Amino acid sequence: MDKTELQSILQGVADGTISSEEAAVKIKTEPFEDLGFAKVDHHRGVRQGAAEVIYGAGKTDEQILHIAKAMLDNGEKSVLITRMSQSAYEYVSKEIPLFYDQLSKIGIAGEKITTDNGVGKIVIATGGTSDIPVAEEAALTAEFYGSNVMRLYDVGVSGVHRLMNSIDELVTARVIVAVAGMEGALASVVGGMVDCPVIAVPTSVGYGANFSGLSALLSMLNSCASGVSVVNIDNGFGAGYLANMINKI
Repeated sequence: MDKTELQSILQGVADGTISSEEAAVKIKTEPFEDLGFAKVDHHRGVRQGAAEVIYGAGKTDEQILHIAKAMLDNGEKSVLITRMSQSAYEYVSKEIPLFYDQLSKIGIAGEKITTDNGVGKIVIATGGTSDIPVAEEAALTAEFYGSNVMRLYDVGVSGVHRLMNSIDELVTARVIVAVAGMEGALASVVGGMVDCPVIAVPTSVGYGANFSGLSALLSMLNSCASGVSVVNIDNGFGAGYLANMINKI
């Protein structure tokens, strides 16, 4: 159940098309479903406006399938699955409809989301091609929730003229996600060029002194550009989710 469905039930009670007893039955559904290995939060859509997301890493293929089926059986049209392995995709897709993007490891169970009527404009930029898997996690997450996404890939500071070539896209964005490893300078450069929020995503791309993304994380946290916020290393999902929230305000 999401906020729209809840409002529809309450409106039905108000105009007399649904009895209070029928409404109580609809709303009475347990706020979570205990599967033994997981407690599926069916009321998260009411509280937060978006249903629970399945984090695939560390879960067995069977666990992912059972959680996704529980959510679909409870009325969710689509279920977002992050960090989903190829083996999990092959297993789950035998039982339920499933879109899978191998690069970002994003899965969408149930109906595939389309962005034909998407909202606003989110620009997702990467420093290099190696950052694209994290960027696609952000992009597909934002598109899943109904935002329009523009991708600007491989526009890092080692050839900053590539970024300047897309200045029109940057200055017309409602929010920008800057994804970069190495020294993570892309977020500061972008932040100094635009008047919208910039979400910086450090990636683990880089040589030894990159410390698996720590150098990019610290650079982004220390950015002198105003309006730059930072999510965790390789957290494309978190950036895409937040960008969607900002885009829809």
